[in-house]
Amino acid sequence: MSGHSMTRRAALSLLGSAAIAAAIPFPLLADDTRSAALRQMLPKFTDKSRSLLLNLMQDPGYSGQIPAAKAAALAQNESTTIEQLMINLIPLARSYSHAPISNFFVGSLVRGASGCLYTGANIEIPGQCLGFAVHAEQSAVSNAYMHGENAVTTLAVGGAPCGHCRQFINEASPDGEIEILTPNKPPMKLSAILPSAFGPAALGRKHGAFPIRQTNLTLASPASDPIVAAALEAARKAYAPYSTSPSGVAIKSTDNRLYRGSYIENVAFNPSLSPLQVALAQMIAAGKQYSAMAEVTLVEVQGAKITQKAVTETVLGAIAPGVKLQHVFAQPA
Repeated sequence: MSGHSMTRRAALSLLGSAAIAAAIPFPLLADDTRSAALRQMLPKFTDKSRSLLLNLMQDPGYSGQIPAAKAAALAQNESTTIEQLMINLIPLARSYSHAPISNFFVGSLVRGASGCLYTGANIEIPGQCLGFAVHAEQSAVSNAYMHGENAVTTLAVGGAPCGHCRQFINEASPDGEIEILTPNKPPMKLSAILPSAFGPAALGRKHGAFPIRQTNLTLASPASDPIVAAALEAARKAYAPYSTSPSGVAIKSTDNRLYRGSYIENVAFNPSLSPLQVALAQMIAAGKQYSAMAEVTLVEVQGAKITQKAVTETVLGAIAPGVKLQHVFAQPA
């Protein structure tokens, strides 16, 4: 996908299809074409709302977060509720999808306790195990996590979440109170679609992934390289109660922006997200392609029960073979 080059005329001809992401990801479109794309994806939105969204996404620091004040302004512009706004924005979230294996494009949004909205899209790694995929719901929840939310209250997605995602969402809301929104259906609590849930309490945990609790990790010598410092920060914020193996990844892009990813575990183990998966979700939410990756650093604890090194190198080999992984060890302070 990163190699796409397309004229404005060709791009516009593709906008008539139902799934714009299947043709060309929204972030790759030229600025004037993005405006046309938004009109196709969000035809019922006012010009004022589309302009607000376009300005937000063109901000150099954008990474899939719609601030609470802007979310409220969008809802007011559209004379709708925040919940309906989230459903209406699913096509925009979906346009960031990377699904070269399934060609099944999914978008999701979550609302944090702060009132901010966070987008997420499914990510598949070309040629690699399907277990490396990130579901849209996971992407959106991890986006809220990396922005430091204390809780997630609502999740919107195009259809009922799969069992894998329900289990992952449960780690973010062990009480099952998070509200699930899908188009043209009444809202549902997670507890209604995941009865008798296997949650953190089953392994003796009193809370889930939110709010974030930091682990005090240090390096043998102070981190002078910004990418190492960013990966260390991500490792400190990791949620790893079952393996006690915190880790973090930082991706440096060709324009010198840093994207952080904290390891996020799940009581059922398999839905856990590696730090690279979380960092990739951040980078893609910001509109970057794999070709923008310049450097990647992994920080983890030496001698921990598990290591992220092999899986990180495998994924990098598939999407950025020219990027070598920098592996740094930290220790509990």
